[in-house]
Amino acid sequence: MELTTVAQQVVSSHEIESSMNTNNKFIEANTQQVTLSHLKKDCIIPVFAKDNENTIPHFEFIDAVRETAQRLFPEGDLTVPNIRTSHIIKGRIPSAIGKPAKELLDHEKTIYYERMAFMMEIPHVNSYINNQKLNLTVGGVRSYSEQNLFSKKSIEKFKIFIGFKNMVCCNLCIATDGLKDDLRVSSLEELKSKAKDLFLSYDEESHIASMRDLNTMVISQDEFSHLIGKMKLYHHLDKSLKKNLFELKTTDSQINTIVKNYVDDDNFKADTEGLINLWSLYNLFTESAKSNYIDNFLSRNRNAYEFINHLSKSIKQQSPNWFLQH
Repeated sequence: MELTTVAQQVVSSHEIESSMNTNNKFIEANTQQVTLSHLKKDCIIPVFAKDNENTIPHFEFIDAVRETAQRLFPEGDLTVPNIRTSHIIKGRIPSAIGKPAKELLDHEKTIYYERMAFMMEIPHVNSYINNQKLNLTVGGVRSYSEQNLFSKKSIEKFKIFIGFKNMVCCNLCIATDGLKDDLRVSSLEELKSKAKDLFLSYDEESHIASMRDLNTMVISQDEFSHLIGKMKLYHHLDKSLKKNLFELKTTDSQINTIVKNYVDDDNFKADTEGLINLWSLYNLFTESAKSNYIDNFLSRNRNAYEFINHLSKSIKQQSPNWFLQH
């Protein structure tokens, strides 16, 4: 492993903006983009079946996070929410009972989405790493599959995050203290309060410093190949061996994506000698995380950050690491 000092290249804001990818997909697997207006006007609100009490609908979740973030970062406006949904649940109004599905009119159909993820940028809070602009970003995930909707009204589950979005590639960068993936609340006000607690406890400066540090460490093609081999081997180890190792959540198909992008990615591929710094490697991991389903892409994104920092710490301290050892 090699520790190097990398000089920061300075370019104009115009050059950076013009290089940004217009594709705004922060997650890709099995999702479709929808608007906040669609969620408000066209979707029904699921209820708890035994008492007919309504759940917190997706649009209120988004509005609660946006309102909380706007209060904490009032110097500028947040962007329009980027919303992705999956697992559409279809129904029909009572008067359309028995009508063939192909003959249903729009007003006779009902829908809601079992799973929803969203993010909003806070553009006036940003930083640059390796000539790439990062905007502070907040968002969350909701899955009705985690609720027992056949019971009486109960505690509802959410996931919220704060981190950065790499504007070159739309990759989310989520640190350990920037994700609450087991948030349980009973009201909208409690949801806002818990979101505020997360946003205030997040250490933005430490997160940026940690990611910048990744830019100073470089591995060779042989070392990358060895790392990939150990990552693939990890998933086939006996549980007794795994428990003493870092818990890697990157799947085998995602590892294949990382290898492909090591060669092909326009922004983060290795150089002509096969060298790649850990910042670029981290972005190869977060790019592969976009293929996760809505339920788990946040936790796997965080796991990617923790894993790369796990490698970074071993390289800096020259300490033993199973994933790096020959």
